[in-house]
Amino acid sequence: MADDLKTTPLSKTEPPKAPDVAPVQAESMKDFSQNPYKKWIYLAQAVDSWRLWPRAFLTVYVILVYKVVTWFMSLPTPNLEQSGLVSVVVGAGAAWFGLYLGSSPRK
Repeated sequence: MADDLKTTPLSKTEPPKAPDVAPVQAESMKDFSQNPYKKWIYLAQAVDSWRLWPRAFLTVYVILVYKVVTWFMSLPTPNLEQSGLVSVVVGAGAAWFGLYLGSSPRK
C-alpha cells in the first residue's frame, strides 16, 4: 500500500506535458468578425429598407387589376361569374393596400 503513494520526482529540465486540447479550443473560439455572408446580410438589409417586396406586389396587383378591368369592360354581355371575379380582384386590392400602409420598415 505504501508503494502506491510513492511519487516519482520530476526532472528539472523537462516540464510536464499538458494534454493536447488546442484543436478543441480553436474550434470553440472561432472569430465571428469575419462573416462570409456579410455581403448577403447587407443586401438583405438594403432590400428590407427599400421595401422592394411590398412595392413589387403592389405593382403586379395594379397590372392585374388593369388587365381584369379592361377584359371585363370589353365583354359584350358579362354574366354573374365574371362580375364576381372582378369584385374579388378589386376587393383584394383594398386588403393589399391596407397591409402596405399598415406595414413599416423594421428598426
